[in-house]
Amino acid sequence: MTATNGKHKVRYAVVGLGWFAQEAALPSFVHTENSELVALVSDDPIKSEELSKKYGIKHTYSYEKYEDCLKSGEVDAVYIALPNQLHCDYTVRAANQGIHVLCEKPMAITEQECEVMIQAANDNNVKLMIAYRLHLEEANLQAIEIVRSKQIGEPRIFNSVFTQQVEEGNIRLQDVTGGGTLYDIGIYCINAARYLFQDEPIEVFAVAASDGEQRFSEVEEMTSVILRFPNERLATFTCSFGGASVSTYQIVGTQGDLLVESAYAWQGELKHYLTINGETQERTFADHDQLAAEFTYFSNCILQDKDPEPSGTEGLIDVSIIQALYQSIETGKFVQIQTRERHQRPTSAQTIERPPAEETPDLIHAAAPSKES
Repeated sequence: MTATNGKHKVRYAVVGLGWFAQEAALPSFVHTENSELVALVSDDPIKSEELSKKYGIKHTYSYEKYEDCLKSGEVDAVYIALPNQLHCDYTVRAANQGIHVLCEKPMAITEQECEVMIQAANDNNVKLMIAYRLHLEEANLQAIEIVRSKQIGEPRIFNSVFTQQVEEGNIRLQDVTGGGTLYDIGIYCINAARYLFQDEPIEVFAVAASDGEQRFSEVEEMTSVILRFPNERLATFTCSFGGASVSTYQIVGTQGDLLVESAYAWQGELKHYLTINGETQERTFADHDQLAAEFTYFSNCILQDKDPEPSGTEGLIDVSIIQALYQSIETGKFVQIQTRERHQRPTSAQTIERPPAEETPDLIHAAAPSKES
């Protein structure tokens, strides 16, 4: 840790310099008081050179030199923004060197990989957090409080649509990297249903569809899902790589409903439409730097020796559900889920607000998944 003005800062290496790391993560460190960007890891020398100059980073490493980065004494934590199939390996290697890990979602591709990651973190006494930024975002946390307070009565139905037009050739369309609608965007819908119902699904069903376009030759164009929760509650959602940009969810109770627009967005305003007894209240939540909130929260966990709420178990549960959903697509049948206990769930006490990014950075050898991103 570095000490600045009497305050300790957690020193981060960002591993993987794709679109999201460049556009969302790297610029966010200026909005944190306890986190410092000190190293970059990438196999693209032009990315490394230009981004290190832009952000004043002294230390850059290739993937081959990742171990050197971990052993350098320069970093306390890594933020892993690599393709999904690499999350497990790079997390375990960091943990084995005593480096804390903030790993992007999905946590990994299989339950077994998730369990290996959790074990490595436990064995080496390091913090492992999965990057569920919405667990710190006010609109989503207030939605949890609305449901929990029974303002809409007993919650019975969750429904969501999350769609975007993903450009041909994007990594999300590749099977080998753990692409596909459920791993990339369906995970948001699954996670939202879980935190709004404050429970775990017990049975799932899914069906996939594709329109025959070449870009969907390796992964499905879209997926529709049913999740059955205890107490006979149902969650449904459709996620797509071939639709216009939509990001909404609605939770319906016995006395009202809450509609959240731009629910899963990482930037821009989010909106609530709360309807009770036929009367609708609208609330707008201002744009905030969600990645700065995420780094701030994780650094606090490290500095205060607290376990992060979006833990490895949280990531494991979503991956196990996604695997069951793909099994359902293959078999055409409902698949039962082995319920795991969650001892922590997100609450409004976790809300962290940081000012929004001032400008959108120019991308270096990277592209947004869709033109609307």
